[in-house]
Formats: sequence, structure tokens, C-alpha cells
Amino acid sequence: MSSNENKIPLITPYKMGNFLLSHRVVLAPLTRLRSYGNVPQPHAALYYSQRASKGGLLIAEATGVSDTAQGYPDTPGIWTKEHVEAWKPIVDAVHDKGGIFFCQIWHVGRVSNNGFQPNGQAPISSTDKELTPAEDFSPPRRLKTEEIPEIVNYFRIASRNAIEAGNTLFLNA
Repeated sequence: MSSNENKIPLITPYKMGNFLLSHRVVLAPLTRLRSYGNVPQPHAALYYSQRASKGGLLIAEATGVSDTAQGYPDTPGIWTKEHVEAWKPIVDAVHDKGGIFFCQIWHVGRVSNNGFQPNGQAPISSTDKELTPAEDFSPPRRLKTEEIPEIVNYFRIASRNAIEAGNTLFLNA
């Protein structure tokens, strides 16, 4: 039996683009619902650092790119300087353990309701078709073509902010 036959793939290194992972166990994004006012809280540094390992990959919970990107209570954002500053110690805690941290940025589109939207407006989406079952979701408003650059800009700003906070990016549009 060769030494390769004794290797367990899950705990062997893996080159993922520019990253050399020490193993293939990845913390998948989990919607934790523990950010208040869309600001990540200090306890997130403990949560993520407890799951970090040298050369291990962690993917942050879905992080909104704008105030219109929200569809769940208490999810974090990355569109303001306050968000960036709140993410920095969290990212640092993971990096201090030698971990690789990706920020998953997103916009929920029509998977929302008026209660999560600025001024109680309709969620914005690529369509005005309602989700079924519709009891948890408000009818969305279809974006106008001229509004698309604004959404793209939300992702651009969020990407820059995530990098400023020390993250690598994982886009989930």
C-alpha cells in the first residue's frame, strides 16, 4: 500500500487559486442573525476565531451590500464605514489564527418584505413576480434599466469595503 492510499483527502492541503489551504474543511456561510442595525457585533470575532485554523477557509455569513439588500433580521452589512470598522476586529481574529476569511456579499432582491426596506418601499428585483408562498414576502418592484448601475455600484462599494476590512471576497448576487 502506497503512502498516497493512506491519505485522507479531507485533511490534505489544497491549492485554491492564490490560496494554499492546509485542509479541505471549510466553514460554510451561516446566516447567524446576530448583527444589530446591520452592524456586526464584537462577539462575532470569538465565533469566527473559534472556527479558524491555520490555512483553513471560512466564509462569512451573507453580508448586505446596501440598505435595499436586506431580507432577514439582524444580518450584517458592509456598505458603511461603521460596518467596515466593525468587521476589522472580526477579520483580524481569524487572520491571527492563520485562517483565510472570505466575505460573502449579497443582495436578496425579491426575497424580502417592505419591513426590511428603506421607508417601507417594495423590495427591488429583476422582476415584479411575487414569490410563493407570498406570506413572508412583499411584492417586489422591477428595477428600471437606468437603476441597474446603482445596484452594480452597491457591489463595487461593498467589495472595496470588504477588502478594506481585511477580507477576501465571495460574491453571491
